[in-house]
Amino acid sequence: MVELRKVSVEYGEHHALHQVDLLVERGEFVFLVGTTGAGKSTLLKLLYGALKPTEGRIWVLGTEVNRLKPREIPTLRRQLGIIPQDYPLLPRKTVWENIAYALSAIGYNESAVRQRVAQVLARVGMSDRARYYPDQLSGGEAQRVAIARAIANRPPLLIADEPTANLDPETSWEIIDLLLQINLRGTTVIVSTHNRAIVDRARQRVVALDRGRIISDVPHAGYPVELDRLYPPIPL
Repeated sequence: MVELRKVSVEYGEHHALHQVDLLVERGEFVFLVGTTGAGKSTLLKLLYGALKPTEGRIWVLGTEVNRLKPREIPTLRRQLGIIPQDYPLLPRKTVWENIAYALSAIGYNESAVRQRVAQVLARVGMSDRARYYPDQLSGGEAQRVAIARAIANRPPLLIADEPTANLDPETSWEIIDLLLQINLRGTTVIVSTHNRAIVDRARQRVVALDRGRIISDVPHAGYPVELDRLYPPIPL
């Protein structure tokens, strides 16, 4: 599903990523973990063409992303589910309209839009909020709508950048549990996070980044001890 070979991203003398190799197979659930500035968001942006690598090669769904021309990137993104950090819902459209708008933009007809919006709202437990506007939703509800919008086109790969940021622990786990359920239905999921508790609880593959380098990659793991050694938890 995803392969990076010797990928680097440089900003002047600063390496956001340095010689990264990564392989994600179909059906996996992968956490990308690390402190702020470790390179998590940079890596995810490379996958959907929001950034270009300084060097190296990147394949997503069999397409070599680093070779795509700007006009070709939207075609790739239509095959992906993308949940950005700030889940930017359209403020003047209802929950239903936010999802319908995204589907109409990729060519769904009116009948197909109605059917699919109803399906994904039910899946994320938001059917009763269909006529609400974004400013009427809690943070967790807005994130569920963002997930519904991201999976509406049945993407084989779902990319989520810090989907639990600014959410309380209970709501954070509800969001991760929803992503785990989506993964069980066959969608490959890659999630960046710095939330130790959900990583420990989920027990999925964990790829740890530090200063642009992968320092560990462990299946069915908790929060990596390598990061604890580098950045010991601050006592309460």
